[in-house]
Amino acid sequence: MLYYKEYLLSPEAEWVVFIHGAGGSSAVWFKQLKDFRKHFNLLLIDLRGHGKSSEVVTDKDYKNYSFELIAKDIIEVLDHLQTPKAHFIGVSLGTLIIRQLGDMITPRIHSMILVGAITHFNLKSRFWVGLGSIFKNILPYMWLYRLFAFVIMPSKNHAESRNVFVKEAQKLCQREFLRWYRLTSQLTGLFRKFETNISIPTLFVMGEQDHMFLDPIKLMVKNMQDVALLIVRECGHVVNIEQAGIFNDEVIKYLLGLNTARITVS
Repeated sequence: MLYYKEYLLSPEAEWVVFIHGAGGSSAVWFKQLKDFRKHFNLLLIDLRGHGKSSEVVTDKDYKNYSFELIAKDIIEVLDHLQTPKAHFIGVSLGTLIIRQLGDMITPRIHSMILVGAITHFNLKSRFWVGLGSIFKNILPYMWLYRLFAFVIMPSKNHAESRNVFVKEAQKLCQREFLRWYRLTSQLTGLFRKFETNISIPTLFVMGEQDHMFLDPIKLMVKNMQDVALLIVRECGHVVNIEQAGIFNDEVIKYLLGLNTARITVS
């Protein structure tokens, strides 16, 4: 079973489940714990092969890595803890996992908060993913990861996010990095899911400097119901780290039902 950590407020409080992205761990939510613990019960999970879940992977499921399999890992934890209906917050590739969960356990999800969501590959994204596919078996994975981190988070004010993600990625091994990298071949199908309405309230939280992933979301949400978009200025891909104060305040308001309209905040 995956490693998890609970923070309990009260039996009556609603639950928030945090899902990190590829190469990260539950440590990327360190700036959320203090504020969110005041209002919710929290569940933080390390995905397979990441953080303290590094021993979860078996040879049997090596060739069967899929977003469905990773989602089932999370469902196993929820079932084990008998976690009631919850809000799910994910960052980067974690947003795709939450969208997969949205199809698999719809009645158990109050809302989806998708931070730095990946819903489409533009020309630049496809170039870098293609380049990684060429060199992934040749170069040390940390060379590629540092390169991708800089491409996605290039500015000086993105440095803290880059450093956190690179530090956590160093805990992976080369083989585990390759397992996750191969998931990029399955992204087209998941991207189509984002274009389909789902009966779960959804908030996209994007930095205005998220040059690779923001524009497709702006277009997509115009035609979707029960979907809000929060754009944070002077911020890149990882809003929860780069602008933690704004992120915490606005997401908590949304989850408490105080902010249900389509919003753009600076």
